[in-house]
Parts: sequence; C-alpha cells; structure tokens
Amino acid sequence: MTRFSQEEYDARLQRLFVRFPSVQNVGFGSAYKPGLERMTAFDRALGRPSGSFRSLHVAGTNGKGSVASMLASVLSAAGLRTGLYTSPHLEDFRERMRIAEGGVCRMIPPEAVFAFLEEHEAEMDALDLSFFEVTTGMAFRWFADERVDVAVIEAGLGGRLDSTNILRPDLAVVTSIGLDHCALLGDTLEKIAAEKAGIFKEGVPALVGEVPDVTRPVFEAAAAGRCPLVFAPDAEPSLWADKDRLLAQMDLRGAYQEKNLRTVLAAVDLLRAQSFYASLPDGAVTEGILHTAARMDFHGRWERLCEAPVVIADIGHNPPALKENSAQLEAMLRSGEATSLIIVYGVMADKDLDGILPLLPREATYVLTAPHTPRALPAETLAARFETYGKTSGTPSGGCLCVPGVPQAVARALDLARQALAADPAARPLVYIGGSTFVVSEAVPCFGR
Repeated sequence: MTRFSQEEYDARLQRLFVRFPSVQNVGFGSAYKPGLERMTAFDRALGRPSGSFRSLHVAGTNGKGSVASMLASVLSAAGLRTGLYTSPHLEDFRERMRIAEGGVCRMIPPEAVFAFLEEHEAEMDALDLSFFEVTTGMAFRWFADERVDVAVIEAGLGGRLDSTNILRPDLAVVTSIGLDHCALLGDTLEKIAAEKAGIFKEGVPALVGEVPDVTRPVFEAAAAGRCPLVFAPDAEPSLWADKDRLLAQMDLRGAYQEKNLRTVLAAVDLLRAQSFYASLPDGAVTEGILHTAARMDFHGRWERLCEAPVVIADIGHNPPALKENSAQLEAMLRSGEATSLIIVYGVMADKDLDGILPLLPREATYVLTAPHTPRALPAETLAARFETYGKTSGTPSGGCLCVPGVPQAVARALDLARQALAADPAARPLVYIGGSTFVVSEAVPCFGR
C-alpha cells in the first residue's frame, strides 16, 4: 500500500475525479448512474456500514443542504456525535463528510480519504461505480469507523434511485419540490415528487416541507399504508412561537430560511416522539439553529463575504431558488438597504436560460463570467444571450459587462462598488455572486477564506 503524503493524496484524489467523473465536472448525463444495485454491492463489500449508525435522510429540490446542516447542528448541540454528508463541496473535497461533536466540526481527514481510495480501488473498478457512489460509501464507512451516534445524510439527485437510499433512517425529510433536472427526474412537479418520495420507508416517519397543491396527493399516496406522514405547513411546531427571534438571530440569513426553519422544527418534534431523541432539549435546538453556519462550517447560503462593500454569495441556481433570491435582492433595493446592485453571474451550459433570465433582477449591473469547468457556458455566449433577451424585454438598468474568469469578475464588481462609494459616501452598493455553485466556490477565496 502506498504511504500517505500530501503529494500522494493529491494524486489519488485527482485519479478519483478522472476515473469516476463527478456531476460537478461533467454533468449528470455521463456521471449520474441511477439504481441501488451497485451501491448495495459496494456497501456489502465495505462491511455494511450503512446499517451501523442511526440516520436522518434529507431529499428535496432546494433547501436540503440547509435543513440537513441545521438538523446536524441541533443534534450535535444536544451532545450527540453527529455525522453530516452533503454535496457538492465548494473548495475542499472533504467538506462532503463532517463529524460534529462538543462544539467542534471536523472534516474527514486526508489520511482517511487516501486509505479508503487505496484499499477499495478494486471494488470501485469492478462495480464501475459513479463518483457519488464512491463518496457515499466513503462517508458511510468513515461514520461507522468513528462510531457516530447519528448521521444526517443528504440525498444527491432525486431520492428513489439515489445511492443514499440504501439507508433505513429514523426520519425521512423532503424539503421542497421544484422543476430541476427534469430530463432525469421528470418534467412535472408530480413526477419529481414521486422520485423524492422514494426515500419513504415502511414504518419510518416522513416529513415534507414545502407542498405545492399538485404534489400533496403524490406524497399521500407514497405514504399510504407505509409510514406516518406530516406536512410542515400543516404542523404547528412546538418552538414555532419563537420563529421571529430565531430568524432574526440565526446565522443563515436568506429569507428562504423561514421555510427551512419550519421544516427543521417540525422534524425535531417528530424525532422527540422517538425514545432515542426524546430528551432533545429546547436549548440545544435553539443553539443548533442559531449557529448552524458556525457550528457546521456551512457556507454559500446567502453568505456575507464582505461588509464594505457588502458582498453576498448564494449557490441557489435553479429557477425556484433564483426566484427567491431575486425577490430578496429587489426587496433590499426597495427598502434602501442597498442603493445599487452589482451581480456577478455565470451558469452551466445545460441551464435553461429562457426560463432563468426573466427571473433575474432588472435594476442591476451584471458582470457576466464563466467558472473554470468544462460545463460552464462561456462568458461571451452568456453575454450574447443577455443581449438577445434585452432586445425584447429591456436591458438591465446598469448594463452588462463580460469578464471571463471568476476572480477577475469579482475584482471588477468590487471596483464598480468602490467607484459608487467614492462618488457618494452614503451609497450602499451591494455585490451579489451567484448563478452556479462553481461561481461561488471560485469567488470565496477572493475574500481570504
């Protein structure tokens, strides 16, 4: 077995990305491998770690990362050694697997990643696993080895055929349903809901966060005769009376977090009905919710990267998320919290720009860019689409600039904001960075994080 070193670790990790292409790098078309057969076989080869720890399973179109992180923060604040598996990562591959305990959150060590990839290379090749199946097996094995009390597991794509769905959790949560990845999950909300509801298990309580009217019967049918089902909008969580204080003080600041908060508080009530979680104290729930970003080292959700000028980054990239974010940005302009808006924006080439462009704020200056990935839409192409759209629908009030390269685009946006401040010290320019997880991941290091 090769001896660990930083150089060997980097090389091994690079081989992982090349041999098992990730969705982040090549898209769902070639990286997504639906079905549980390979994952079940891999889990068996690993010694069935999926059955050696308690778990909560979280799926959904949007909000699942926030809900999973809040739940993990709550459980760790209650004194439980808590694993958290999420995707994608922003900067470091190891962000996908964390353990929180005693107020400390740690990522999987490089040595553990290296040893796993070395030890199980033969099984990975023989089973022809997807990147996500490899990382799921790695997370389950590490959580088992570390003897976590419970792990919060975020599903990747869909739910029914997602590799995480070999779990039998204590609670299954579907956060929201929106039209995203339609080519793989279905082209209606009902079809997508059916895929997400595939994480429901016999006798395991199920919770659904946001419930469009057309999806309610889908979830009810999936749960009928199988498991108890709660819709968060119908519930009155025991701590909901404290929501205004929680929303005002929690370190996850997006307006959309109100929906996620209700889902988390409803989940806590369902967990408290189970003997293992019966003693979850209110103080731990509050502590975990208020300090999720800090406790779980959780980033990229309406995150303030700078205060002068104010810079906000958010990885929300599909139409439901963009609609929420645009509404919050426009509300900040109306209220005077921001006097001008500068948006650093880039997307993947497979995104539906015809559906996205109408959702973007009009009163903004756009700095269009492209992150460093083969999947990205070139900045020049994006600028041309903006121009074509503007001819029929009106151009953004501040116009569009094309700046290839995310760091360069961030620098240009900051320069524009500083020019506004120099012209008027009372101005409050706001820089928003988004459109793609890749854009945010390349922008974060520009702020010394």
